[in-house]
Amino acid sequence: MRALTIFREVVYTAREMLLFEPIVINHMRLDNRILLTAMVTRLSGEDGFVNQDIRDRYLRFARGEPGLIVVEATAVHSSKSGPLLRMCADEFIPGHREMVDEMHAASPSKVALHLIHFMKIARSGWRQTGDMLSKDDLKAIITAYGEAAARTREAGYDAVELHMAHAYTLSSFLSRKNKRLDEYGGRSLETRMRLMSEVILEVRRNVGDDYPVGVRFDGEECIKGGYGLGESKYMALRMSQLGVDYISISAGGKFEDAVKKEGEPLYPYTGYSGDRTMPAAVYQDATNVYLSEGIKGFINAHGYPVPVVTTGKIPTPALAESILQAGKADIVGFARALLADPDWPRKAREGKEHTIIRCIYGNVCKNLDENFKQVRCGSLWPREYLHAPEAPDDEQPPVWPTDGGLKVELRENGQVRLTWEKAKDPVGVYGYEIFRSVNGSQFVHLTSSLSANHVEEYALGANRYAYFIRAYDFAGNRSVPSNTAELEVPAGFPLPGEISLVLDGQVEAEQGFTA
Repeated sequence: MRALTIFREVVYTAREMLLFEPIVINHMRLDNRILLTAMVTRLSGEDGFVNQDIRDRYLRFARGEPGLIVVEATAVHSSKSGPLLRMCADEFIPGHREMVDEMHAASPSKVALHLIHFMKIARSGWRQTGDMLSKDDLKAIITAYGEAAARTREAGYDAVELHMAHAYTLSSFLSRKNKRLDEYGGRSLETRMRLMSEVILEVRRNVGDDYPVGVRFDGEECIKGGYGLGESKYMALRMSQLGVDYISISAGGKFEDAVKKEGEPLYPYTGYSGDRTMPAAVYQDATNVYLSEGIKGFINAHGYPVPVVTTGKIPTPALAESILQAGKADIVGFARALLADPDWPRKAREGKEHTIIRCIYGNVCKNLDENFKQVRCGSLWPREYLHAPEAPDDEQPPVWPTDGGLKVELRENGQVRLTWEKAKDPVGVYGYEIFRSVNGSQFVHLTSSLSANHVEEYALGANRYAYFIRAYDFAGNRSVPSNTAELEVPAGFPLPGEISLVLDGQVEAEQGFTA
């Protein structure tokens, strides 16, 4: 059957894969090189304490067994904010300790806490910038990071990660947009790195030499006048010289190009720089990997083998493995892919890659955060689920009542509507994967749908398309392919050779052309 050509790709066994080769980071042994990056959930209350929804979300991630789970941004200070975890006082330690203990009991995954400091913003559009902070304010920030890191270790976390990316305080000082004029200002790369450097030294002083300290920062700001790889590789070198144990690379997420909404505070992921932080489906896979490749090569050449984490739209184990095999990173970070299917690491390790629920990078999760709603996979999860569905690990896949009954219909302006039968499954049908071939080429995964229909907006005139569907259940078991439906989209315009001349509004047809 022609649809089976989708499976012609390089397949590694878990034993052969660098992805499942352990790595030791300052006494912390990771069983694999899969890292769940910190991502906003908006599941905590505004009191900053760990609650049941937070515990449930991270326990769900833990059962998938990534090498390292980085718990979401947690404030080192007590400034007012929305739903946000805190580690700014000892009273927050017990809740974190309880969650970490539960995660360790459920999984071999190691757990890190992502510490953040942010400046003030207002619904009017005003925002505090680094040049508004006094030197006493900076001293307080440095102290707050050190004390929060000490609490992180006391709470039982295996590592601490310092947030120096996107729109927040430490990233703002690293930025070329830093407007200060003193020794913490934007006059030189050295002065822009000063606050970062002092925070790292203070954290190390508080946690000791034997405790893993990671940093996440932007390899490129992705704004006009912002820094790029030419400077970020030197920032990573300084981090390495200061004894950071791993470096996680992100991109963008800045206030400078954020889209202002009337009556709402700025959200730093609405502009192009925000797209680069969380590349949507229209961006190529592995969008930001060149940043980790450049940074890793640079610090390694200077004698620092500090592990580098790459991130940014890496959907499959095969792609993650190719990045490691090519030496472009030491660890691969995932957020949305593991939100869509927290069992991604375990399935890949067990040779069940075909059961992974694929993120379609529709960024509904990002839009939920932007609109101050609890973050979930709004593209793929059934509406009643706050966390990713789980099901018994049965091997019985969904079945079609007949052959799938797939039909395709050409609509106006190049849209193609696909409809098919609903599949049946004893546990429950989760969704449907849609595969497409263009002009007889190999079938590739186009997208996924929760319902038995889809409208494609990318079919171009003068091309032939073929489609088939596979249903999947809560365990990720796939049905056999549906029937294949084919469609030829008319050009909608004259092709070369069909028209020779246009005179006075009259078309003169070449020989053999039928209007």
